[in-house]
Amino acid sequence: MKRTCYIKSSTVEVSWELDDVIQLIKTRQPAILILQATQVASLQLCRQIKEQKLLGWIYCIVINDLPEIAIETMGRDPNWELKECAQALENGADAYLRISSISNQDSAISVAEHRLLKAQIHAGLRGVQLYRKAMHTNDFLSRIALVDPLTELSNRRAMEWELPRQVENAFRKSTPLSLIILDVDYFKSINDNYGHPVGDRALKLLASRLKHNLRIQDSLFRYGGEEFVIILSHTDTQEARAVANRVRHIISDQPFHIDRRLVLPITISLGVASLNKNKDDHRGESLLRCADQNLRIAKSNGRNRVYCCCNH
Repeated sequence: MKRTCYIKSSTVEVSWELDDVIQLIKTRQPAILILQATQVASLQLCRQIKEQKLLGWIYCIVINDLPEIAIETMGRDPNWELKECAQALENGADAYLRISSISNQDSAISVAEHRLLKAQIHAGLRGVQLYRKAMHTNDFLSRIALVDPLTELSNRRAMEWELPRQVENAFRKSTPLSLIILDVDYFKSINDNYGHPVGDRALKLLASRLKHNLRIQDSLFRYGGEEFVIILSHTDTQEARAVANRVRHIISDQPFHIDRRLVLPITISLGVASLNKNKDDHRGESLLRCADQNLRIAKSNGRNRVYCCCNH
């Protein structure tokens, strides 16, 4: 369930469904995200956002609006609010607020709490505006350096910067990390039979389909030519294999409409590897090499398939 309203030239979207929130973040990139502390997924979502380079600037406010009577009934530790505040901040929240469930919105405490919330929102907007201004200053050079002009995805240089960062983060926090390299099957024949403009169009459509069907914690890059890399944070081998198979079906199950007259079926082969903290280096080079080897095996085994081997 989702609701949209407007407050002083700002659009406010309210949702009670996690999937709606994730889709909103991916497509709209809101300046401020207000999360309920009582929702189990809130802190996890907050942490995942802050770990993403392209989303970490979103200002996250965690609000606890649990009624006082519920707190008393649960017999919570007197210091529970301090602990919950610390937990929220440790998971990446920029602010933690307690909003009392008081029916009288004109009471002194209610007025003070809402004034504090308003102040936090304005503080968040100031920070986001400063960030956007700084990004706008360097946007042109950054796009040349880090964005693939054809697909508008992050490019190989961006991947070579991001992968070591995520690998180091996985080592430090003892969290799983996986990586997928995928390659468009028989892409050369598309260029040979239909010309390079059709090949370029196919890559743009494929990149768009990938981008809009990945999870919020997944980072997508055009590695070069018809190869793409997906970094899967907080994802073990079993989950990575499931993601890879889902991606394969997303591409192969629906043909690509190049134009009004040309429709092309496209398949991909995928190599999957997961971080082995006893064997892999901290820059992700061995992880990338393993995924590439698995991609070659997938292609040699007939293409349009996933190969995942975790014994590297």
